[in-house]
Amino acid sequence: MSLSALINRHGWTAYGLALTVIVLDQMSKHWILFVYDLPARISEQVAGPFFLTMVWNQGVSFGLLRADQDLGRWLLVGFSVLVAIALAVWARRIDRPLMAAALGLVMGGAIGNAIDRARFGAVVDFLDVSRLYFPWVFNIADAAISVGVVLLLIDGLRRDAKA
Repeated sequence: MSLSALINRHGWTAYGLALTVIVLDQMSKHWILFVYDLPARISEQVAGPFFLTMVWNQGVSFGLLRADQDLGRWLLVGFSVLVAIALAVWARRIDRPLMAAALGLVMGGAIGNAIDRARFGAVVDFLDVSRLYFPWVFNIADAAISVGVVLLLIDGLRRDAKA
């Protein structure tokens, strides 16, 4: 049986979106760290309430559940990879485009942040809108995970409403 026969078109959509998130996330982090050199600047205003602020996040999400030790770091990397694999297996069988988008965003975000943990020991966060009363600094992977989870909830509510 061919790979295409195992994975439906919505699964390919999820995988393509995950790859897009990973590439955009890693490119933005490379630019922030090595081109713009945000670690040396610490924080710079971009426009209005939007700042670029350097944060090394050792926590799971938005700095929660910090993993300061190497064991915690590698457990988080392993957990992120396992979640992405589980979602990739799930994506093979999905039949709804909204679910494909949700799974792709979460997979891509999980892998993007796992790459940071493996490379740097912490996740590179730099998007700062805290002046709008959103207290966390985040990155593209975090945003993808958050939007993906919201889409999962919306898809679940839509299915429940039809049942």
